[in-house]
Amino acid sequence: MKQSLIFSRCLTFLFVALLTLAVVSPVYGQADKVPLRSEIDDKYKWRVEDIYETLDDWNADFDAVMENLPRFEQYPGHLGDSPELLLECLKLSDSIGLVVDNLFVFAYLKLDEDNRAGQFQELAGRAQDIRSRRYQATAFVEPELLSLDRNLLLGWVDSNPGLKEYGHYLDAVTRLKDHVLSAEEEALLAQASPVLNSFRRTFDRLEATDLQFGSILDENGNEVDLSLGRISRFLESPDRRVRKDARLAQNMAYYNVRNTLSALFESSLRKDYFLATARGYNTCLEYSLDANNIPTSVFHNIVEATNQNLAPLHKWASIQKRILDVDTLYAWDLYVPLVRDFDKEYSYEEAQAMVLEAMKPLGEDYLEEFEKGLALGSGWIDVYETQGKGGGAYSWGTYSSHPYILLNHTGTLDNVFAIAHEMGHAMHTYLTIHTQPYIYEDCSLFLAEVASGCHEALMMKYMLDRTTDKKEKMYLLNYYIQQIIGVFFTQLSFSEFELAVHERIESGQAVSADYFRETYREIFEKYRGPDLVVDSLNDLGGIRIPHFYRQYYVYQYAVGYAAGQMLSQQILDGEPGAVERFMTFMKDGGSNYPIETLKKAGVDATRPEAVERTLKLFGELVDEMERLLDEG
Repeated sequence: MKQSLIFSRCLTFLFVALLTLAVVSPVYGQADKVPLRSEIDDKYKWRVEDIYETLDDWNADFDAVMENLPRFEQYPGHLGDSPELLLECLKLSDSIGLVVDNLFVFAYLKLDEDNRAGQFQELAGRAQDIRSRRYQATAFVEPELLSLDRNLLLGWVDSNPGLKEYGHYLDAVTRLKDHVLSAEEEALLAQASPVLNSFRRTFDRLEATDLQFGSILDENGNEVDLSLGRISRFLESPDRRVRKDARLAQNMAYYNVRNTLSALFESSLRKDYFLATARGYNTCLEYSLDANNIPTSVFHNIVEATNQNLAPLHKWASIQKRILDVDTLYAWDLYVPLVRDFDKEYSYEEAQAMVLEAMKPLGEDYLEEFEKGLALGSGWIDVYETQGKGGGAYSWGTYSSHPYILLNHTGTLDNVFAIAHEMGHAMHTYLTIHTQPYIYEDCSLFLAEVASGCHEALMMKYMLDRTTDKKEKMYLLNYYIQQIIGVFFTQLSFSEFELAVHERIESGQAVSADYFRETYREIFEKYRGPDLVVDSLNDLGGIRIPHFYRQYYVYQYAVGYAAGQMLSQQILDGEPGAVERFMTFMKDGGSNYPIETLKKAGVDATRPEAVERTLKLFGELVDEMERLLDEG
């Protein structure tokens, strides 16, 4: 049965990160104090109570699930008795799964309101436990389906109207026949899932609650506290001393626990390899991609194509060095806006209006639903950073709820794009659950970044097309270039790192904090070129990036971004059927294999066209920036 999180957290991770960068909202009285949640107006908060109004309601559903799980005991050994009995079992699994998803998502959304809250730490633990119990209860299903004759199952799909909606699911299950274990072994793995999934949770808890980033002096000599949500702000400071101090403080926080983080990451890698070999795969890459019927050549081809086109990225480093007028370019110089005398701040309301205008090419019907979710008071979005709140930005939800979006809005251009990005995820969720049955609500991670990437591309092209100011154009070009670096080049450098460290584990070799740092440094330097100097503490990325706890996740950002760029241009060019194809994609969910779903949108991921377009676009943007600089 389906065992992935419903609408998995699509955490947006640019290398710059979609974290808070500047202070513009009136809820912030002082830039050096993160507000309490109680100090934020309710219209800027999501409404998790739309899932469960009270904890008593949550507990009632928890108890109901516990009472109903034994109902699965009647099915083992009998799924082949009749199509009616199989359908009954599948429907029971869906109905219980939907409730478990509500329990799980509610608990973790509440926890992300304040990760220090012991009450919701405990609730999240209970949610994780019942999710594991549900998996244990249904662990017999897929092994038993695989014991049945494939032609028998397909015949039942053709003859039984209720089973027709499970046709793709049954095809996908039987395709993986060689990699599904016995019922007893599957049950054991399900029972172990809380332990196997604990490494990322431990990292999140360590980072959110225990890491101390200290304080630095800002541009005016005032002492300010650093937090996960504030570091990027200082990395964009025009004052090089501030940038250096912020990066040093950030790196020292992770450096001081480097051995703990290294051990944690090593354990996660060994978990990946254990699961891969337990299911009969040779490598973790094969295991990760095969679940969605994606050939490993897709991964290798995109990395290879990028490696052959790193010259514009190297050129960009030399341009940064030229604009900043520095003898040596360091990692803490990479994210400062290069157009120093142009700076805009965007209130949340201003950002809302801009995003709505940018999405108009997608049509009135789409925009109507989009605007409802984006509106203040809709309950979809949690806008501002507060003490203990989860960092970054993500979209989540359940089949029976509206989408939820976590932001940490502080008024930067990054924040504007975060809204566009996460609303792409949210609308993908929204349209899917209004089109597909529960079994297909959870789209593949391979597809998760396509809608958000398309939204971001529409946003950028909207802003570039409307500016007549040279400085603003340079400002936007700089942002666009940095965006492609963050979501495309950086994610592929991360992917190369993932491949290297997984292959190290697969070959039986030892790993350590030093190994992770050296490997990360080597790849980082290859991508960034000779004009960038990586100093001694800027090689900790391999043990401090949370996405590495989801094996081979980040390459999908690059695929999704490239696909989104291509689709956005088709839409803006008015290509016949482009909007309709995009809407078909948005409604497809998990009802087909991801490569086939993407083809419906107009992108063939097995071919290099979308990647090559993005690489070409990047080179053109760098050349345009250089031309404008030469004009003076």
